[in-house]
Amino acid sequence: MGEPSHATRKVVLVGYPGAQSLDLVGPLEVFSMSNRFGDPEGYEVILASPDGGTIVCNSGLQLAGATALADLPEDLDTILVAGGNEDALRRAAEARVLDWLIGRAETTRRLGSVCSGALILAASGVLDGRRATTHWGYCDEMRSFRPAVRLEPDAIFVADPPFYTSAGVTAGIDLCLSLVEADHGPKVALAIARNLVLFMRRPGGQTQYSAGLNVQTAATPRLRQLIADVTADPTGDLSVPRLADRAAMSERTFSRVFQKETGMGSASFVELARVDRAKALLETSDWTLARVAERAGFGSVEALHRAFNKRVGATPGEYRDRFGHVPLATGSGAPEAA
Repeated sequence: MGEPSHATRKVVLVGYPGAQSLDLVGPLEVFSMSNRFGDPEGYEVILASPDGGTIVCNSGLQLAGATALADLPEDLDTILVAGGNEDALRRAAEARVLDWLIGRAETTRRLGSVCSGALILAASGVLDGRRATTHWGYCDEMRSFRPAVRLEPDAIFVADPPFYTSAGVTAGIDLCLSLVEADHGPKVALAIARNLVLFMRRPGGQTQYSAGLNVQTAATPRLRQLIADVTADPTGDLSVPRLADRAAMSERTFSRVFQKETGMGSASFVELARVDRAKALLETSDWTLARVAERAGFGSVEALHRAFNKRVGATPGEYRDRFGHVPLATGSGAPEAA
């Protein structure tokens, strides 16, 4: 544990009846662990709600001891509004809550949301003209409800200071890790991520879900395993003849079934899976582009560049500059099995 280096930052997690419990508990764990692994007095985490008392979440979990919004201290550092189901969001977006958010936006260093909580922020008008994100399932509603918000539907989280918004549920953990990293450095954030047994600390610009997960959801069981296998290892021969053979279908039948069940051709899916793998390697390793191209299944650096320009709208180098986070351990960066 380190010694306190500054005044304790007050972090308020705003819930309400029907809030998503993990939108509150996830950030709570991140900030609490920061006190354990970094400055022991770094954060004071306050659970709050419009009326205070007990918050009954949409799962039935009851979180006791919430402070009423009107009773919160003036010197707040960070406010995060939780998401919830549609009925809960509508009830929570009442005038006194929106007025409170507007007032606090002028005096609080960071005002943000987790998941669909962005709709409550948007209802107050503070996100107009700002970049923001929310759960992918609420993006259409956000566009129609508040078109002035510059929505980034694929992002894990978006920072447009002083506003910080995150995507669905667990993305709130990624957002809070980035806030801790900004306050206390990458070593503390990485220690928290390891303690929470996270696969990686995801940068904000990552897409909310991978191409493989998206396609798997649409596919029937006869293709689902093949899609999972390609997502796990997008290297090697993934041509139509080879994939058709692995699916025990003729090439013509395989192409027709794959297109029908997933909405895309197998070649497009393979390219997306390889881009996803390349993104992960660029974010977490210091490997050369040639090595990244090889481990992601691309035949050359040129092929990697073409796919990134097409699918990401940036070069691999530009993507790494924005989202790269090389592990603290020495060595080659990502593990050999990646």
